[in-house]
Parts: sequence; C-alpha cells; structure tokens
Amino acid sequence: MTARARIVGWMLLLVGLALSVALFATWTILLARLDDRVNAELGNETEKLRSYAKTVSGAPDVSELLDSYLAVNVPDRWETFFTLVDGRPDSISGIVPPVRLDHDEDLVETAGEATAPTPGTARTAAGEVRYATIPVRVTGDDRTGHFVVAVFYDRHREEVVEAVRVLAFTALAALALAGAAGWFVAGRVLAPVRLVRQAAARITDSSDLTRRLHVPGNDDVAALAATFNHMLDRLERAFAVQREFVDDAGHELRTPITVIRGHLELMGEDDRHETIALVTDELARMNRIVDDLLTLAKAEQPDFLSPEEVELADLTVSVVAKARALGDRRWRVEEVAEERVLADRQRLTQALVQLTANAVRHTRTGDLVAVGSSVRDGLVRLWVRDSGPGVPAEDRERIFERFVRGGSRTGEGAGLGLAIVRSIAEGHGGTVGVEESPGGGALFVMRFPCKEVG
Repeated sequence: MTARARIVGWMLLLVGLALSVALFATWTILLARLDDRVNAELGNETEKLRSYAKTVSGAPDVSELLDSYLAVNVPDRWETFFTLVDGRPDSISGIVPPVRLDHDEDLVETAGEATAPTPGTARTAAGEVRYATIPVRVTGDDRTGHFVVAVFYDRHREEVVEAVRVLAFTALAALALAGAAGWFVAGRVLAPVRLVRQAAARITDSSDLTRRLHVPGNDDVAALAATFNHMLDRLERAFAVQREFVDDAGHELRTPITVIRGHLELMGEDDRHETIALVTDELARMNRIVDDLLTLAKAEQPDFLSPEEVELADLTVSVVAKARALGDRRWRVEEVAEERVLADRQRLTQALVQLTANAVRHTRTGDLVAVGSSVRDGLVRLWVRDSGPGVPAEDRERIFERFVRGGSRTGEGAGLGLAIVRSIAEGHGGTVGVEESPGGGALFVMRFPCKEVG
C-alpha cells in the first residue's frame, strides 16, 4: 500500500470514528430530550386540567366537566385524550389518533383503577405509548371520572430516528468528500517525495548526479527536497574528487613506474647500485605524490580540519624556525598578529611550510623569504613573500590547480603543493592568492574569517 493510500485510509478512519461518536452522542441527546419533553407534557396536562377545573363552576356532573375540557383542549401532534366514567370509555378528543386507545381493554382497565395521577406505558399497534391517568371527582356526583392523556412515543422516536438517519447520510457524504479531498491533498503534498524517489531511481540506473529537485514552498517536504539536493551536491563533488584522484594518480604515478620498470629490465651487475639509487628516489617521489593526493582527497571530508586555539604570533615564528632548514635564504618574520583564533594549527603550518618551500624553489641563495601574519577587518592574513622572479599574471590562477607548475605540467615536483594550500584555505572558509611583491618577487596570501576563541 502506498503512503498516499495509508494517509487517506487513516484519515478516513479517524474522521469516520469522530463522526460515529458524534452521531451516537446526537442520538443519545435527542432521545433524552424526547423523554424529558414527553414527561413534561404529561405533567403539564395534569396541571392544565386542575387549573381548568378551578375555573368551571356549577358543573352538573363529572362527564360534562371532562367533555367541556376536551372541547377547549386540543392535543398536540402524536397525542390523544380520552375520558373514562366509572371505568368505562366516555369520550375522546376530536383529532383521530393513530390507534383508538379507549378500545384497548387492558389500558382502560388499568387507567380506571387509578386513584391518583399515575403514569404508565403500553404497547399498541402504533408502537409504545406513554400515558398519564388523572382521577376526577365532582361534588354532588358519585361517579368517578378519569382523564387520560397519551403520547405516541414511538412516533416521536421515529422522527428522531429520521433526523439521525439524515445526519448519518450527510456524514457519509462528507466522509466521501473528505476522502476525495484528502486523496488530492495527499497527492500534492507527497509529490515531492515521489520526485525524490524517482530521482533516486534514475540516479541509480544512470549514475547521473546532475539532476536536482525544484519544490517551491517552505514546509517540511520542501526542506526534504532541499536536503536531497544538498546531498546530491556532496555526492557529485565526492564523485568528482574521486575521479580527479584516480586521474591524477594515474597521470603522476605512471611515469615513475615506467622509469622503474625500464631500469630494472636493463639493470646489469655493473650499474646495480646506480639503478637501486634511482629506484629508491622514484619510490620516494611516488610516496610524496600519494601523500599529497590523499591530503587533497581528505580536503573534501567533514573532518579535514581539527579546529583548536591558535596563537598567530607563535604560529608565524615557529613556521620560520622550521623553514630555515629548507635552504640558505634571508629568513625574516615580517609581522606577527597578537591574536588567538579558532583554526587548525597543523593544517595552517602545513600550508605556510608549503608556501616557504615553494619560495625556496624559486629563489637563490641569499634571497629574501619573509613570513607574516595580521588580523584586519575581521580577516586573518597569513603570507609568504620572496624576492624571486615572481609569478606571471597569466599564471596566478592556474598555479593553484593540481599538477600545474608555473603554467606547465613539467619540471621539479608533482605540482600538488599549491593545490593543497588552496584546499586548506577553503577549508577555513577563505581563499589564497598570489600578488606581486612591492619589492619584486611573489607574495602568497591566505585570507580567512577570524573566529575568535570564546
């Protein structure tokens, strides 16, 4: 069963249960009110007869008194009056009742024995009848009269049944309309869910991660579609990184593997030591490439950074101390920021050391390499400046791509260092770029938002 059918089914079940409770409550209340109304009517007739008897004077006998009362008192709907004199039927109201109760011997006998106002019930061809018998005596007349007021209860009850039946049919029609409306609304609400399922199925079949869902609105279903789109963005990026990793690894590892195989195939006894040295060097280069590729692959993972409290001044000085071993240069701490920020110290150190290593490769002995840090306008700036030849304007964007060195894919190194620096900067929510140094050379600057330690 589909979610749409289950939703509508449960909705109809709950609405049907609510309507059933409402119908039962209505039925019970109407019957209770009917009982109260009938009892009140029987009691009211007793009081009306007593009031009438007080207004009549000089009545010769009980029969005339009862006849005159019948003449002025008209019974309501499904109601009848008749009188007894000495236990025998005497007269009846002018409106013909559904059943002549004065012909019911058992009822007449029971009513004729009443010595005080007495209620009673009887089963007749017209259903249940509720009645009240009122004894009447007139001074100077030895006969005993009885005034009987009867209400055809089942006829009133049938009206209640008919009203509840109409209400039930109306409730069923409303339930049917609610079901149709619920089916339509559930279809509209669940449409984005179907789109998600269909998109997931198409992606499974075709591996096409470029599909996206468009669901207007700001409800939970629209949020689900937006979350699904974000998931697709991450999946697409993850697959892209995976493809880049495979392509890059294949591109860079193929050359050293070919070199190693060729030298091993041509290796003789005389050049054994030379070949071993070459193979060892190539294997070390392959190891560095693999480490760099793994670092770039991890850059796409949520746990790439491990933020902690970082003192920028200490970071700047320690990087210069570590970088001095990279070459004989004029090392300088240009500026330090006396700030504590929330960042990944190890990754920032890795980026700055990579930038200093890059500066050493493009400078000569005695050239200047300066490292600095500052915080201005809510941005952290970390930079490495050298007095080398600089970077041509046309290559300043491309050198941060993988396996690109100064606009080419040749030369020393694997060309992954600056790509790693860019990943670390972006991981901190910032950027990295290269500018022309005021005194000549290159100026590499990392910028990212300053997150102060709470």
